[in-house]
Amino acid sequence: MTGNHKDTSITRRRALVVTGGTVAAGGLAVAGYQAAFADTTTDTEATADATSTSGECMTLMSSVTEGPYYLDGALVRKDITEGKSGVPLTLRLTVVDATDGCTPVKGAAVEIWHCDAWGYYSGYTTANPGGSAPAESEDGSTANDNTYLRGYQVANANGVVKFETIFPGWYTPRTCHIHVKVHTGGEKEDGTYEGGKVNFTGQLFFDDTIAEEIFTLEPYAKHSGSYTTLDNDMVYDGGGASSGLLTLKAVHKKDPSQGYKGFLTLGVDPDAENTGAGSGSGGGDGGTPPSGAPTGAPPSDAPTDSATTSS
Repeated sequence: MTGNHKDTSITRRRALVVTGGTVAAGGLAVAGYQAAFADTTTDTEATADATSTSGECMTLMSSVTEGPYYLDGALVRKDITEGKSGVPLTLRLTVVDATDGCTPVKGAAVEIWHCDAWGYYSGYTTANPGGSAPAESEDGSTANDNTYLRGYQVANANGVVKFETIFPGWYTPRTCHIHVKVHTGGEKEDGTYEGGKVNFTGQLFFDDTIAEEIFTLEPYAKHSGSYTTLDNDMVYDGGGASSGLLTLKAVHKKDPSQGYKGFLTLGVDPDAENTGAGSGSGGGDGGTPPSGAPTGAPPSDAPTDSATTSS
């Protein structure tokens, strides 16, 4: 990738995602809840969680757009890579009830999805990620084109879920990010999660300095072009952890290719239902899909025949 990633051609747009009040429906709290979880994680992970927060539980952010690449029917699994190449990322998310003293939400289903190292999403592999990138099929992986880098995990008694994935790439005009939904009231069925309701739809973000270093490595470096920084992203509103910015810890300080661990606490109202993500309500619109991206139903061979899209 070229040394200058900043996209100066995109007008800076900040999503207004704070709706007012002390608890917004499906709100996101990214204050740390590390002390109560010390028995479920390593000392290193607990310390990383602690450094990312003030220890106070706050509800500061309402749900934002789910974006144009959502698909129903993701699998319940910890490892979502399916052999996709990239820098390893272990993602540890903690779901708490922001309306009840940040108590853990046992059984909450956390769903994530994101693009691969070159900016392609499973189910939408013909969508051009912008810049110059090899075709998605050229990465040599054996991943299923409809399911890679998508999955659910169900929270344990401490509200914790963990995913094994790769550091996402980027696509025009978005910064590096991961999509996330929190569901409650449903159950695992036929390998996926069915029923219940969505309490929160959001996005997780990465520090620009770390992201740009990752993008100089293989296979990311094969995707060249103008990378949109956090300051110029249309969804990230500049609020740091309270806006979804992950705390990242390198597995090996001198070798970023060895991977990262990412931490965040999601504060939700388990009684609330987020109904607006499909219409693009909430902060930001997620951006216009790259040239060639589908704007209606997903491909006929996608995991299900139902998907929610937004412009």
